[in-house]
Amino acid sequence: MAKPNYSFEKRQRELQKKQKKADKAQRKAHQAAAGSEPEVQPVDTPAEDRLPPAPV
Repeated sequence: MAKPNYSFEKRQRELQKKQKKADKAQRKAHQAAAGSEPEVQPVDTPAEDRLPPAPV
């Protein structure tokens, strides 16, 4: 039976972490370059709130 190569597994995990960190940094840099914050969808208000007040 083959002996597990823990060093290889550890190196692969480290490479995945490094790639994920680089991707995140690239996304942040792209957002900063665009000068916009993450898009937030506006919440639609109910129709009652949009109607003018009833005359008294």
